[in-house]
Amino acid sequence: MTEPLAGHRDFPVPAPVAAAARAWLAGPGQPPPARPAATVMLVRDGEPGVEVFVIRRASSMAFAPDMTVFPGGGVDPRDADPQVPWTGPGPQEWARSLGVGSDEARELVIAAAREVFEECGVLLAGPHADSVVSDLTDPVWDRERDALLSREQSFAELLIRRRLVLRTDLLRLRAHWITPECEPRRYDTWFFAALMPEGQRADDRSSEAAAAGWLTPATALAAHQDGSAVMLPPTVVMMEQLAAAGSAAALLGERPRVRPVMPWPVEQDGSVVMRSPVGPDGHGV
Repeated sequence: MTEPLAGHRDFPVPAPVAAAARAWLAGPGQPPPARPAATVMLVRDGEPGVEVFVIRRASSMAFAPDMTVFPGGGVDPRDADPQVPWTGPGPQEWARSLGVGSDEARELVIAAAREVFEECGVLLAGPHADSVVSDLTDPVWDRERDALLSREQSFAELLIRRRLVLRTDLLRLRAHWITPECEPRRYDTWFFAALMPEGQRADDRSSEAAAAGWLTPATALAAHQDGSAVMLPPTVVMMEQLAAAGSAAALLGERPRVRPVMPWPVEQDGSVVMRSPVGPDGHGV
């Protein structure tokens, strides 16, 4: 048995992930590059406490099939468009927070906002610097979303035509996780949090979703524990942090220390676990 290092944590993994990890441990090869990505924890205050919007990915998905995740995905080349109307912290300020260049920061922030609109219909943008679109029930917004998903238009084109500005002040940086090198598909993922905009509704129209909805973190963690839901290590850690928050506002008011976390596979008692450099506060060490 290999004991976890101080300041590290071991996570059990599903059988398909374990099989790939064993093969990699037997003969590590050149790992595929990790694609930049962004994911967003949409939060709100419900009767039972803080709730977060989650998606159970379709079984046909190449990455994380059947797993419970937050809305998000890889950066699109058009997310680099400097013409995106923008209000709130600028690319240089985000670059300092993310620890990347300003161009990469621009891509990540725009990808976060674009993905949350594509995957659950929530738009973190408004006509002014202090407002958001409060009603997206008109079918025209479904068409705008479909045009994004089909890549017929970019997020910049949507915002410019609708005379909207991206509200980057609505996003809060939470974490930075990198897919283990043993995985055939890898992502360099930044986790953000955002308060669910008043008047909007999150939905499950995305073709990537087998199901979607609002859960308390405690419910999500219990489902993961009893095996009725499967979550990757970063999702588990984010859920634990959400469960510890007294309110959505309290969570968004936090400024956690963000360092990159990349798990690696370890054989332990005949099974494979993912060992992650995560400290007592749930953040990278």
